[in-house]
Amino acid sequence: LQKELLKYKQEARNLQGIKDALQQRLLQQEASVLQLKQELLRANMDKEELHNQNVDLQRKVEERNRLLAEYKKELCQKDRHLQQQQTKLDEMLRELSEASYQQVDLERELEHKEALLAHCMKREAEE
Repeated sequence: LQKELLKYKQEARNLQGIKDALQQRLLQQEASVLQLKQELLRANMDKEELHNQNVDLQRKVEERNRLLAEYKKELCQKDRHLQQQQTKLDEMLRELSEASYQQVDLERELEHKEALLAHCMKREAEE
């Protein structure tokens, strides 16, 4: 009986050692699971932050695109206005050029008539 008791005590110690080793392994695994959960939580928080940044950047891009469209529209309107003003300016320059030619013609005609008048006056004075 004593041998059997010693055998069972030895078996109980072995089983206790196995139990202690398994408990230690379980604690390590629980610590690893806890660490993985923390890493997963951090990764999810980072993912959420990146998503929020992405949404914010998309909003900013849409706002800039809207502003760009407005600026393009304004630029087109200003281009049209500039074209109209350029057309008016060209027309006025053409009219000014015509008026200048007419003025030159009138000045020549005036000089000619003044010369005729002077010639007539001179002839009248001689008579």
